[in-house]
Amino acid sequence: MNLQGVSVLVTGGASGLGLATARELARRGARVVIGDLPASAGQSAAAELGPTARFVAADVTDPTQMQAAVDAAAETGAFRACVHCAGRAATVRVVDKEGNPGSLSEYEAVIRLNLVGSFNVLRLAAAAMAKNDPIEGELGTVVLTASIAGYEGQIGQSPYTSSKAGVIGLTLVAARDLATRLIRVCTIAPGTFDTPLLASLPESVRASLGAAVPNPARLGRPEEFAKLAVHILENAYLNGETIRLDGALRMGPR
Repeated sequence: MNLQGVSVLVTGGASGLGLATARELARRGARVVIGDLPASAGQSAAAELGPTARFVAADVTDPTQMQAAVDAAAETGAFRACVHCAGRAATVRVVDKEGNPGSLSEYEAVIRLNLVGSFNVLRLAAAAMAKNDPIEGELGTVVLTASIAGYEGQIGQSPYTSSKAGVIGLTLVAARDLATRLIRVCTIAPGTFDTPLLASLPESVRASLGAAVPNPARLGRPEEFAKLAVHILENAYLNGETIRLDGALRMGPR
């Protein structure tokens, strides 16, 4: 896919991995629509990217709000790409330290945001892309975000791991579902990245997390995630694949 002039929706694009991806896409000449929560820095992020970028306040679990974000992307230009980065983590043990059952409401909330939200974005983006005319055999591409926790969840990560394993499982099925529509689906499973979530941790903890990565022994940089997302969009033979981006890290139990 040639990204020059193409409209791309980036969910969670106001910060972290999403913002880095939005910046890289804008640098490649794409027209970027940032979809993020109303309280996010989405407006200032879009202003930073330039006059062809825009921000649409949208909760990825809300069908009406996400449809509005997809419609905005279609109005901005030829909507052929979506990079879905929105999500969150939470700690829930199956049985907590006091012997109580883990929080079902918290588990459901994370599943709803990370997994149901991914499917909501995917289905709405794909339906819009299916209306495109093919260019070099493609109508569009969707990149989802999982995590290596979807393979090796740590203690207390039950909701997060379940949701990200679900995204990994969705990837190939979605690619097969959409094959006749000429729409590709891939997923990136990042390891420990230097995002705003980790920025709040003490430097000693951040250094320890980076040192646990075999090579390079550091936290991942959001720009590295962005470059892979853009490569997936540009490489027409990548489809149905979940790509680990983790410096060969395999998570231990804690």
